[in-house]
Amino acid sequence: MTGDCAARNRLTLPAQKRLRRKSDFDAAYARGRRFGNGFFGVTAVWNDKGWPRLGLAVAVRTAGGGVERNRIRRIIRESFRLHQYELPAVDLIVSARNRARDASGAELRESLSALWKSVTGKFDASSMRP
Repeated sequence: MTGDCAARNRLTLPAQKRLRRKSDFDAAYARGRRFGNGFFGVTAVWNDKGWPRLGLAVAVRTAGGGVERNRIRRIIRESFRLHQYELPAVDLIVSARNRARDASGAELRESLSALWKSVTGKFDASSMRP
């Protein structure tokens, strides 16, 4: 790969691909569609940015102490980072459920991969944008 091509295809997670403001979270919760499985819940809503953005809501009650909570956050961010170019332009808020605390990393990654496919299927190009 050349330097220019490598820079375009970098699998990074810059600030512009993260939900950071409370207003962004509130808007997604108010208008978003909800998906979920045993480990995670996802709220997704179209955005006008042209790329997907990720927000995390991993509660202490759900995930436990800081070490476990941060492990779950790292796994979510890594999965999003690897799948970001397959996702439509939506704001995603991922929240962990109680079962995620005791799950292995492989189980969590597989669960997230299935959720990304579900979001992509529901927000495909042929569906009407609000």
